[in-house]
Amino acid sequence: MRMRRFDRYIQLVTLRAFVLVAVGLTALFSLLEFVDQLSFVGQGHYHLADAAAYTALLAPARFMQVTPIAMLLACLLGLGGLAKHSELTALQGIGLSEMQIIGAVLRLIVPTIVLLFLVGQFIVPSARHMAQVGRTAALTAGTANAADDSAFWAHGDQQFLGVHRFMNETLGEDIDIYRFDDQGALTQYLHAARATIGADDDWVLADVTRKDIVADQFHTSHQDSMIWHAFLSSRQIRFLSLPPESVPPIALYRYIQDLKRHHLPATRYEQELWSRISTPFAMIALIACAAPFVFGPPRSQNLGYRMAIGIAIAIVFSLGQEITSRLGLLLDLNPAITALTPPILLMLSAAFLFIHTRE
Repeated sequence: MRMRRFDRYIQLVTLRAFVLVAVGLTALFSLLEFVDQLSFVGQGHYHLADAAAYTALLAPARFMQVTPIAMLLACLLGLGGLAKHSELTALQGIGLSEMQIIGAVLRLIVPTIVLLFLVGQFIVPSARHMAQVGRTAALTAGTANAADDSAFWAHGDQQFLGVHRFMNETLGEDIDIYRFDDQGALTQYLHAARATIGADDDWVLADVTRKDIVADQFHTSHQDSMIWHAFLSSRQIRFLSLPPESVPPIALYRYIQDLKRHHLPATRYEQELWSRISTPFAMIALIACAAPFVFGPPRSQNLGYRMAIGIAIAIVFSLGQEITSRLGLLLDLNPAITALTPPILLMLSAAFLFIHTRE
């Protein structure tokens, strides 16, 4: 019971530091995003308030991105503060080993991962979608044609669907639909100026140009409107118009399986999925990497030193993740290997440093 009380004390100290660092990093990167959005202020009806709203809606995604690094800095600050005031020495004096102290911090990973899953599943997709729709509507207001970041392509039921612009959740513009036969030959091409997405996943295409290919001959016709049954639900379309890092994890997994069933490349989405799966391992590695600097001599290093160490480790780790991710796409490597290699290497480095400081 007494040991549990000390565990909770260590976790509380680390959790306070984690919240402080996570909020600070999220605010910092949000500020950078806001500054970047200022260059768009004045285009269409995009005002300062729109830039602020867009930045605020992306904050949950920023929080997810900085969480592993925030945990590293929290360990350096929280446990480092305990070490500086000799509280770690006192805890070890009453029977807590260094591994038990680190173990108390590691147990924070489980609730943190649950929180990240809930944020990624229920908050980030909706917030990102609202941000994109609001930004696109403001930028394109008063213009006849404007590009935006809501376009996407999808495949299913022997068809390719391309929507170049989503004006809102139920209205798309500049739609291309390609239909193939069992041998992969193009049999029909549809182009619609607009499409209204119904609740039953039937699309009402407007101003449709239809080209049927029969015996290597194109037969072109025009229709004011026609019904097309989509192979994607409106919910799937909403998610797939987002960048991979903002797609809910369950929807991401299902989409990968669908791509594999149709023998389509899914490496980019698999990398994103494995990147999320590797998050607990990254947090374990970063916490372990903080241990040598917390328990190793000298323990009286100031706040600036610990922050410099943490930032340096974070930069190296982030660069390692980016490099392995790019190499994975370039060399078509297994996404699991590219995602898990940086945390595994960091764990080995942390173990070496920890053993070295004990000698």
